[in-house]
Amino acid sequence: MTTQLLVQPPRPLKKRAGKNTVLSRLRTPSVFLAAGFLVLLLFVAIFAEVIAPYDYTAQDLRNQLQPISPEHWLGTDHLGRDVLSRLMFAARLTLLAPLLSVGIALILALPTGLFAGFRRGWIDEVTSRIAEVFLSLPGLVFALVIVAILGRGLFNAMLALGIAFAPGLFRIVRAATLGVAGETYIESARSIGSSTGRTVFVHVVPNIMAPLVVQVTILMGISIIAESALSFIGVGAQPPSASLGTMLRDAYDFQFKAPLAVLPPGIVLVLTVLCFNTLGDRFRDALLGEQR
Repeated sequence: MTTQLLVQPPRPLKKRAGKNTVLSRLRTPSVFLAAGFLVLLLFVAIFAEVIAPYDYTAQDLRNQLQPISPEHWLGTDHLGRDVLSRLMFAARLTLLAPLLSVGIALILALPTGLFAGFRRGWIDEVTSRIAEVFLSLPGLVFALVIVAILGRGLFNAMLALGIAFAPGLFRIVRAATLGVAGETYIESARSIGSSTGRTVFVHVVPNIMAPLVVQVTILMGISIIAESALSFIGVGAQPPSASLGTMLRDAYDFQFKAPLAVLPPGIVLVLTVLCFNTLGDRFRDALLGEQR
């Protein structure tokens, strides 16, 4: 009597993930669409003076609130200014505003969060309590108070937003630094005599970039909405500057005479914020190794 041995075929070995795993996860249609729109917006902002059909400040009171036409592809506003031209120049402030506010927040939060998370002790306690006090205040109201003290204007508004964003960003940097500071390679770096500055910038900063990049992209979208809100109520960008907030305000004032005037700036605002949020979500998924 013979017995047959059932031999299972060897399982194929799984291919190891390459070094560009994160980049491969970012190669999705949503990322390409979001990045493409932002690149297009950046191109329009840089070359607005060349491609804009009209001067965005030129008034023509005989052609107020005109609908879409071959001469004015998106119509005119209450002063007869070309909406398309104003939208192209508004792209500059749309991209400049988040760069200012988020940049100021990074300048305030990144060094303090790194120092508090790495040193700990009483420095961590004091800075954390200060951040909690500012986090208890409504961000937009706090920004309005700062603008009321410093005066109206885009830079003052973005400075106020940057200060309002800094406590939340500080908490994220501090938490990420606390998680990295306890790793064995940090102890190894200390044991071989690495200075605190070298240890922080060579070993800590690269390892906290994942949550930092995600939070920065999300704050960019929030900053655009906040800047538009501040400009809408008249404390952000001032005339004759063109911004999405001021264009929405003009459309709101004449909504019964030109009900469709709100669409061009509103659509650009929604798409820009959506693109930043999409990039932030996809960066988070890619860095955490998640697949949708």
